Amino acid sequence: MHTNLAYTTRIAILASAAAILMVLELPVIFMPGFLKLDFSEIPAIIGAFALGPLAGCLIVLLKNLIHLSSTQTAGIGEMANFLVGTFLVVPAAFVYKCKKNRTGAVIALIAGTVSMTLAAAALNYWVLIPLYQVALHLPPEAIVNMGRVANPLIIDLKTFIVFAIVPFNLFKGILVSAITMLVYKKVSPVLH
Repeated sequence: MHTNLAYTTRIAILASAAAILMVLELPVIFMPGFLKLDFSEIPAIIGAFALGPLAGCLIVLLKNLIHLSSTQTAGIGEMANFLVGTFLVVPAAFVYKCKKNRTGAVIALIAGTVSMTLAAAALNYWVLIPLYQVALHLPPEAIVNMGRVANPLIIDLKTFIVFAIVPFNLFKGILVSAITMLVYKKVSPVLH
């Protein structure tokens, strides 16, 4: 019982930290205004490395459930963040579980970043952007036009994915990974 309580408490603390970080969004130059950078996956990756892939997934889920109370996207943004965040955290956790050292962490974070970027591209193209358009009553060209304002290379949905979604997620993955590498060893003793 004590072990389950400790595990649950650690997940709750990390999810709370992630929810706070999710609110602190930063705009990214040359990106559409609605693509904002936050560092909420850092506690999830730290939790996944220390406690396993399920813990990381639960942290991503809980932070999005918390954020849902203040959604401006009819819950689609939170669903997108959950799906894309899971594609970063879970693969990274599985790779790190096999090789728990600095090299393993680097390989894990690269795998997670690549996985997240590919998943974000596919999910945005086939699921998320169409959902945004329906739920928010946007004309089909509205999201592409928002992208074109930030980057004139964006002329249709495919170029939106290539010149906005892919670079944004690569950039986010690299930043989140770098910060995780800097802080993980300092906080991991508390989590074990």
